[in-house]
Amino acid sequence: MLIDTIKKENMLALKEKNENKRAVLSVIINKYMLLVTERRAHGEEVKDEDVIKIISKTLKELEEEKASYVQANREESVKKIEEQISYIEGYLPRMMSEEEIKNEILKLDDKSIPAVMKHFKTNFAGKCDMGLVNKVLRSL
Repeated sequence: MLIDTIKKENMLALKEKNENKRAVLSVIINKYMLLVTERRAHGEEVKDEDVIKIISKTLKELEEEKASYVQANREESVKKIEEQISYIEGYLPRMMSEEEIKNEILKLDDKSIPAVMKHFKTNFAGKCDMGLVNKVLRSL
């Protein structure tokens, strides 16, 4: 599983004394552990797609944090955040391009917004930006 790879990388970062990498990986692992606890209460399993969602959400949070540091003109903090972003981006699958999304939408029989969104959520979870899917759909 993806989380096992992240845990191994976290241990390597600990051994290498890479505090910045360790900090961001620890955040992901902690969010994962919270999700596991929550899902166990409902008798459900945590899958790789869930870990990808955690990483994506963490990435968005880091981008927002970076924007606030840029506004505050704190270059050192911006650098740290950019490093953390680069560490976790590698765990995300390659995102679909606008062209790939457009081609997938054109293959569908029902091109209504709810049907298209449901199709992408079930078949391409974590592999496409739903905002981009919506934008491409509206442009057709």
